[in-house]
Amino acid sequence: MEKRPTAFSYTHNILFSVWLCLAAASSCASADLTLNFYSASCPSAELMVRSTVRSASNMDPTVPGKLLRLLFHDCFVEGCDASVLLQGNGTERSDPANQSLGGFSVIDSAKRLLEIFCPGTVSCADIVALAARDAVEITGGPVVQIPTGRRDGKVSSASNVRPNIVDTSFTMDEMIKLFSSKGLSLDDLVTLSGAHTIGAAHCSAFSDRFQEDSKGNFTLIDSSLDNGYAEELMKQCPAGANPSITVKNDPRTSFVFDNQYYRNLLAHTGLFQSDSILFTDRRSRKQVEHFAEDQFGFFESWVQSFLKLTSIHVKTGDEGEIRAFCPTANA
Repeated sequence: MEKRPTAFSYTHNILFSVWLCLAAASSCASADLTLNFYSASCPSAELMVRSTVRSASNMDPTVPGKLLRLLFHDCFVEGCDASVLLQGNGTERSDPANQSLGGFSVIDSAKRLLEIFCPGTVSCADIVALAARDAVEITGGPVVQIPTGRRDGKVSSASNVRPNIVDTSFTMDEMIKLFSSKGLSLDDLVTLSGAHTIGAAHCSAFSDRFQEDSKGNFTLIDSSLDNGYAEELMKQCPAGANPSITVKNDPRTSFVFDNQYYRNLLAHTGLFQSDSILFTDRRSRKQVEHFAEDQFGFFESWVQSFLKLTSIHVKTGDEGEIRAFCPTANA
């Protein structure tokens, strides 16, 4: 039976994360973002987002993984400004690379609740960041005290998506270059890849690790993948499989935010090529091995890297707007 987070683990993680934030106060806020930004204008804002995320996650355990992935796709394109939520032809959301994103209904639910009690106050960008933060907590990971005050962007272009998100077939150099362009280091790359400890992926995301023969059968062509695990993947995703089929990122503790992802890499059971390369590349191997042995160390690094992720090119002050409805820019 899969281990689920316990009350003790939540309490321990809360105390741990508060200590981390106090120990590195400069990392707990970035330019124009502040802790408890809504303390006067909407004191219960974070509580309302957390309650919405927890309720949705109780009904559907895949929600946390979807919310965490949604944050990555938002922040890496145009910065953390909720531009990924905007609907319409030619928007980020319409790009094929974002068609498999989920969690939008959870963000919309939180926004509707906030608009009732604090109209025109809490940005969709902050909701996305807070929801991803809460998704990690709910699944047993550390609680990150993140600053708020982000504003919503007005620009959302599909043409900006592909050049700014990681493709699962990326080489190490390509990933390092992309992360560096966002102000993230190699350590951040390895740490934030740990998000794959929860969530799921469509078969097409790792199909490049196999080759289909003339009879429609797959054979493994990626030597970095464990043969037994490859057989399981081919059973779950046979040739001609329904495009809607998904496979869990972490086959062992799929709904728990822990360090099992790194243990999987050591066992050559990383789902994506971009996962496996973290262990095979000498530049990142030691950090993978460290996190596989030390969950505390992974959580400590996660807090710092997550703060950096949620601060990428944020809009504050007079920039952007506070949307009334997350899928649509204000008139």
